[in-house]
Amino acid sequence: MGEAQFNSETTEEKAADAASQQHNHLDALIIRIGQFGRFQILNYIMLSLPIVCNAFYSISYVFTASPVVHRCNISQCDTPNSSFIEPWLNFTIPQHNGAWDQCNQFEATPANEALCEEHHFNSSQPVSCEAGYKLRGDEETIASEFGIFCSDKWKLSMVGTVNNIGQFVGIPLGGYLADRYGRKAMLVVTGVLSALAGLARSHAPEYYSFLFFEFLDMAVGSTLFPTAFLLAIELVGPKHRVVAAMVISLTYGLAEAAMGYLASLILDWRVLLRVLYTPALLHLLFICYIPESVRWLLSQSREMEAVQILRKVARVNKRALPETQLSEMVCMNRQLLAESETSGGHYTVHQIFSALALRIAQCCFLWFSNTFIALGLSLNATELKGNKFDNFSMAGLMQLPGILVATLLMHRIGRRWALSLSLSTCSLLLIVMALLDNDYSTLSWYLYFLAKMCSTGSFMTLYFFTSEIFPTSCRNSMLSFCSMVGRFGSMLAPQTPLLIYYYKYAPHLLFAAFGILSSVLSFFFPETSNKVLPTTLEEARALDRSQQPKVLAATKTAA
Repeated sequence: MGEAQFNSETTEEKAADAASQQHNHLDALIIRIGQFGRFQILNYIMLSLPIVCNAFYSISYVFTASPVVHRCNISQCDTPNSSFIEPWLNFTIPQHNGAWDQCNQFEATPANEALCEEHHFNSSQPVSCEAGYKLRGDEETIASEFGIFCSDKWKLSMVGTVNNIGQFVGIPLGGYLADRYGRKAMLVVTGVLSALAGLARSHAPEYYSFLFFEFLDMAVGSTLFPTAFLLAIELVGPKHRVVAAMVISLTYGLAEAAMGYLASLILDWRVLLRVLYTPALLHLLFICYIPESVRWLLSQSREMEAVQILRKVARVNKRALPETQLSEMVCMNRQLLAESETSGGHYTVHQIFSALALRIAQCCFLWFSNTFIALGLSLNATELKGNKFDNFSMAGLMQLPGILVATLLMHRIGRRWALSLSLSTCSLLLIVMALLDNDYSTLSWYLYFLAKMCSTGSFMTLYFFTSEIFPTSCRNSMLSFCSMVGRFGSMLAPQTPLLIYYYKYAPHLLFAAFGILSSVLSFFFPETSNKVLPTTLEEARALDRSQQPKVLAATKTAA
């Protein structure tokens, strides 16, 4: 056992030396002290908190602002003890497609308004509900509490729109601040502020205050996922970045599935919000227990702080860390920053867009397409047969195989091929759905979930890809900027059901068209598999020319 350990350490030292000779000093150090050791695992356990919180907050409106099943309260027939379904509904409320009309009733004969008999109602004259509404079940949402029914239902869909507007504002702002002031600081501040906004929303006395806190919550909390994502992958070795991204994405999918289960148990929207948001106050503990990103510290010329963190990583992972390599890393980083075009450790917007304009445009379009397709498919899940809570949880669980398959593809065939294959397969499944739905409805149901799985895989690959193609000092900003543009896709997706009036499968074919086009465009990205994360714009530009040094041989040897 001791000899095997010695051989392993010797092999990793050789791998680290090989990487060091290629001027990849930080990656060489990470290989030496452990690419995914005890320290990184503990880090990931703590970072699961902002991942889970973001999964809850970004889509909790599905349950808090959900419409509730209702019908007219028939004053002539209903009593405090009457059920939602009564025999006299046959002559008091019209039916549409086998269901009771939720917003209309038959007009009662004026002279007999207090009598609940069939001949006292005019079945040829439906009128709007005159005495309020009768609700089915015990579910409490803002619809039931604030009286949002029928002609006011637009207020419920407006909650989702405001949620996305909050993300549109918060994601780029949070990305900029994270690049400016650090990943750790943003997680602490935004985590606590989003918790306070969510708890305040749970006490909203009326609709518009609820809407305000919905916006505020996402404006401060939408950056939790991208910031935690980058903080997590920036301290693992090149070989394990794919596995790191997989762990984070699986956590997100499981959180969505768990929220569907929680919502089925907690039917009061106020209590549900308090259960979802209170744990976010634990972000305060990050001040003491979460380290800042070493790559970010180096990009800000804060080498001594980075050195202290690397020493701690080596100590927790029980690995040796030669001081000579630390000194070399510090000298090389200072030289690299001195030769770069940054001012005070930061690039200007003009510098970034001048150097990477085409890459940014491609990235933004793919983000738009992926959010458009992913949310569009999620919205269709609510129309499937069965319990809405179970369907929502199933949609969350279907993300897990999509993430695993995407991880395998990224590892085996690279980022570009994985992204293209996921998008093209999703598009093909949607086209086949449109062709077979009329004759094979059950098969169509399975194809829907397979398309959802592929959509999740492409989204996971794109998220990971975006984190690798931009330099450290603007990585969070660019990831957030592309994600912000993607919000346009999520804003447009709820409108696609309107296309059904023109052609039943128009939404499916539209999603497929965007998927095919994005599949082709993905090949214009540089391949980043087994390459070090770029620190400067020069290194990021070199990705297109395949000039950036690789650590493939080193990481393979270390394995």
